[in-house]
Formats: sequence, C-alpha cells, structure tokens
Amino acid sequence: MSRVSVLHTWQLPEAVLAAARKLLDEAFDGDFGDEDWEHSLGGVHALVWDGDELIGHGSVVQRRLLHASRVAGVPHKTRALRVGYVEGVAVRADRRRQGVGGAVMAALEDVVRGAYPLGASEDALAFYAARGWQRWRGRTFALTPTGVERTEDEDDAIFVLPVVPLDLTGDLTCDWRDGDVW
Repeated sequence: MSRVSVLHTWQLPEAVLAAARKLLDEAFDGDFGDEDWEHSLGGVHALVWDGDELIGHGSVVQRRLLHASRVAGVPHKTRALRVGYVEGVAVRADRRRQGVGGAVMAALEDVVRGAYPLGASEDALAFYAARGWQRWRGRTFALTPTGVERTEDEDDAIFVLPVVPLDLTGDLTCDWRDGDVW
C-alpha cells in the first residue's frame, strides 16, 4: 500500500528533493526545466511513496492573483487573492491510472481548502475537471515588469477550485515569475 506524506519544502531532505525532481523530469519527458522546478518549491508537497520509492509528487505554492469581478460584462471590483497554485504534479509512468495522482491531488486540495480562498492551476484539464475543479471562463492576464499583459492563450487553460464564492467570468491576473507566468 502507498503512503502519502505532506511536507513543506524546507522539511524535505536533499535526497527527497532530488527524487522529486527526477520523477518530474521523467514524467514530463525532459520538458520540465529549472524554472518549472523553481515554481514547485516554497510550498507544501504531497509525496506518494511505495516503500522507499517516490511514485507521485505535487505541490501547492502561494501566489497572488488579481480577480476583477464583472457586472453586465464590465469589470466591477478588483481584489487580490491569496491562491494555492498547484504545480509539479506527476506520477511515475508504471504507476499511472492506479489512484496515485488522485492521492496527490486529494492531499493538495486539503491544503487549498484549509489555507486559501482559491486553488488554481493550468494544464491537465480533464484531470482537474474530473475532480470537481472548474474552468476559468473569464479573461487572463499577467502582471509583468512592463505592466499588465493579456495572456489570451491561457484563457481556456486555467482551472480553479473555489473555496469561497467567486465570479468565474471575471478577469484573472497572475503575479510575475520567471518562465511560464501561469
């Protein structure tokens, strides 16, 4: 039987961090760069173990997103939200479709529900939808060093787990970070 541990980055020994990075590199077929790894650090990690083997990983890190609700299609009220942003979810190839990813997400969703008004992530949309996450239906933006920029390619790629009532048709602006901003 697999066991799940939930620990903050600072609590993880270097060997566990190295195992998580290796798992992510393999799961993403080498398309998981240093910036992606950096995005996965500094928050809470859900780790699924089979004995001493790491077979699943995911993390939730705090980000700030600006949410602009809309009334009759017009931006109404903007507020900054503390968001639990899900990053680095991966399952070892030979253990996929066995509930490992679900165990990772259940642990991360507990963190989101306990600490944030909203969970958010991108990609793996069918996986998130099957878990009750909702597609963001509004426009997306990024707060960049040169100002707010539209991120139209992300408009249908963001999924959220609202913990408090939220207008999912409003505008959503992510904070700046190196690499992929969303």
